[in-house]
Amino acid sequence: MAERDPLTGALAHGDWPLAERLLMRAAHKGKPPAAVLYNLGRVMMEQGKWGPARTWLRRALARDKGHAKAWFELGRVELELGDLDAAGAAFGRVLGLTPGDSDARINLGRIVLRLGRYEELRAVLQPLAGRDVEVDGMLYRAAAELRLPEAEALRRDLWRRDGRGERAAALRALTRASKGCLPLDL
Repeated sequence: MAERDPLTGALAHGDWPLAERLLMRAAHKGKPPAAVLYNLGRVMMEQGKWGPARTWLRRALARDKGHAKAWFELGRVELELGDLDAAGAAFGRVLGLTPGDSDARINLGRIVLRLGRYEELRAVLQPLAGRDVEVDGMLYRAAAELRLPEAEALRRDLWRRDGRGERAAALRALTRASKGCLPLDL
C-alpha cells in the first residue's frame, strides 16, 4: 500500500535524501513550525550531517525553547562534534524541562564524568542510584575520586552485582576508579 503523504513514506522507509528534500522545502516556506525544523535536524543526523543537524535543531529551539526532544538531539549532535560543554548544557536543558528523563540524566552524567566534575556527577545521577550498573559504577567512581567514606560500601555493592552482563560492567567501573590496583577481596 502506497503512503499518501510522501514525507511520511520517506521517513517510514528511511529514504533520508527524499525526506531531506521535502523537509527543506517546508523549512523555507514562511515561518515553519519547530516540528519541521526538528525533523529536518533528525534527518540530517540520520545521514551523518552533524553540522547541518546542529543548525536545524538550533533553529527549532529558536522557535520553541521548550522542545525537549530537540534539546536532547542537540546534545547528541554536540557530543558527536566533540563539544562536551554544549552537549552538557543541552542535556541539562532536557532535565530542566523533563526531570524524569533518565536517558538525558545518564548522558549528562557521562559528560560530567569525562570532565572530572565528580560532585556534579553525584548530584546528577543520585536519583538513578541502584537502578543500573553503569550508573552505580559512575557513582562509585565519583565517591572514590572524592575519597568519600561511602566509596567502600559502593564498591562492595557494585562487586556483588551478578545479573546478566553486570559483573563485566562492574569490573570495568572498579578498574577505572582503581588507578591500577583492583579494589577486590578475592
